[in-house]
Amino acid sequence: MSTSSLHIRSELTRHRADGAAGFWRWSTRLLAVVVLVPLLVIAAAWLNVDPDIWAHLTGTILPDLARNTAWLVIGVSVGTVLIGVSLAWLTTLCEFPGRRWLDWALMLPFAVPTYVLAFVFLGALDFAGPVQGAIRDLFGLPGSWSFEVRNTFGVILVMTLVLYPYVYMLARVAFLGQGQSTFEAARSLGLTPWQAFARVSLPMARPGIIAGLSLALMEALADFGAVAVFNYDTFTTAIYKAWFGFFDLNSAAQLASLLLGLVLLALLAERHFRARARFAETGRSGRAHRFELRGWKAAAAAGYATLIFVLAFAAPMVQLLAWAWESIDHLDGRYWALLVHTFSLGVGAALVTVAGAFVLAFSRRYYPDRFTRFSVRVGTLGYALPGSVLAVGVMLSLTWLDQRIADAWLALTGVEPGLLLGGTVVGLLLAYFARFLAVAYGPVEAALERIRPSIRDAARSLGAGQWELVRRVYLPMLRPGLFTAALLVLVDTMKEMPATLLLRPFGWDTLAVRIYELTSEGEWERAALPAIALVLVGLLPVVLLVRKSAH
Repeated sequence: MSTSSLHIRSELTRHRADGAAGFWRWSTRLLAVVVLVPLLVIAAAWLNVDPDIWAHLTGTILPDLARNTAWLVIGVSVGTVLIGVSLAWLTTLCEFPGRRWLDWALMLPFAVPTYVLAFVFLGALDFAGPVQGAIRDLFGLPGSWSFEVRNTFGVILVMTLVLYPYVYMLARVAFLGQGQSTFEAARSLGLTPWQAFARVSLPMARPGIIAGLSLALMEALADFGAVAVFNYDTFTTAIYKAWFGFFDLNSAAQLASLLLGLVLLALLAERHFRARARFAETGRSGRAHRFELRGWKAAAAAGYATLIFVLAFAAPMVQLLAWAWESIDHLDGRYWALLVHTFSLGVGAALVTVAGAFVLAFSRRYYPDRFTRFSVRVGTLGYALPGSVLAVGVMLSLTWLDQRIADAWLALTGVEPGLLLGGTVVGLLLAYFARFLAVAYGPVEAALERIRPSIRDAARSLGAGQWELVRRVYLPMLRPGLFTAALLVLVDTMKEMPATLLLRPFGWDTLAVRIYELTSEGEWERAALPAIALVLVGLLPVVLLVRKSAH
C-alpha cells in the first residue's frame, strides 16, 4: 500500500473518530440541558411576582411551612441516625440471637414507600383503628377516649422507620470497611467496646453516616405522599395546592424554587461535612472480631433490632395483607388497568433513562473534557430534586414550547393545534428521565469501569468502527449493569407519586395515584391492594442490595 493511501486511510479514521467524539460530547450536553432547563424555568418564575399573592402566602402558610419543615428535618435527622447507626453497630460488631437474619432483614423497609407506611400507621392507630379499640376494651375506657396520631411526632416516626435504612446501610458498610488493627489497638489501650466505638469507630464512619443522612433528608424534603396522608403541610403539599387548588402555576413554581433551595443547601452541607470528616485507614482491612453479647444484653439487642423490623416492615405487611383479603372483591378491571399503566410508564422510563445513562457514562469514560465532565454532573443532579419541583419545571417548559409550536402552526395553517406535549405521557417521561438519570448512571458507570481498555483497542485493531464497537462489544458486556439500572429505574418510577400526580394525562392513573386518592378518603382497606403490589415490586432492588452486601 502506498504512502498516500496510508495517509488517506489515516485521515478517514481520524475524521470518523472526531465525528464519534463530537456525537458523544454533544449528546451528553443535550441530556444535561434536559435536566437543567426545568430548573432554569422555575428560577425564571421570580421574574413575574404577584405582590398580593405573596403577601397572603407570607402572612398565612409560609410560617407554618417553615416550622413544619424544620421539625421534620430535625426529627428525621435524629431518628435515622440513632436507629441506623445503632443497628449497624450491633449487626456488624456484636453477636446476639437472630443477628444473621436481622442483618439483611433490616434493609427490607427500603421496599415500603413512605405513603404506604403512613396510611397503614393511621389506619391501625387512629381512633377507629384496631389498636385504640383494643386499648379501650382492655382497660374498660369510655368509647370517646382516644389519643391523637395525626401530629408532628407521627409523621416523623413514619419517615424515620422508612428512611433509617439509608443510614443503616452506609454506616454498616463503613463499619465493615474499617481496619481490624485500629479497633484492636483501641481495645489494647484499655477501652471498652462502647468506648472504642464512640472514640474510634464512630468518628471514622462519619463520612458514610453523613452520606446516608443526607439521602434520608432529601427524601424527607421531597416527600409528598406521607405528609399528605397526615395533613402535615410542607412545601410539597403547598405546591400541589397552588397548582390544583388555586390553578396558579407561577406561584407553584416559586414555592418549588424555595424547596429546591432547601435541597441544594442540604447537598452543600453534606459535601462540607464529608470533606471535614475524612479519615485514612492504615491498618489491616477486614472484619473486626464480633463481641458475643450474653444475658440481658443479648436479649436487649435482639429485642431492639426485632422491634424496629416489626414496626417498619413486618407489622405493616401483616396489616396490608389483612386489609387486602377484606377488599379482594375490589380486584376488578380497573385495578388491572392501573397495573398496566404503572408498568408501562416504568418500562418506558427505564428504556429512555438507561439509554441516557449509557451516553453519559460512555462520554465520561472516553471523551472526558472539562465540559463533558460538567455536563455529566448536571445530568446526574436530578435525583436530588423533588419530583414536585421537576413536575412544575417540566410543565412550564412544555407549556412554553407548546405555545411557540401553536403560534407557528396557526400562522402557517390557520388551525389551532392544541396541546402537543403538555398534559401527555411525554411530560411524565421527561420528569422521570430527569429524576432518575442518576439512579441509572451509577450501575452503568460501574459496569463500564470493569471493561479493560485493551478490549476496546483489540476490537479497533480488527477494524471495528465506533458503532460496531458499541453494538458488539460494549452492550453485551454491559448487560448486567444495564439490567440493574433498568430495574432500579422501573421500581422507582412505579413508586413515584408527586410528579405522576401533577403531570399524568387524563385517564393515566397509576397504583401510586390510586393509593393517594383512596387514602385521601380514608379508605385504608381498598388502598391495601395497590400498596401490596408496590411493596412487592420494591423488594426487587432490596434483594439486589442484600446480595451485594452479603459478607
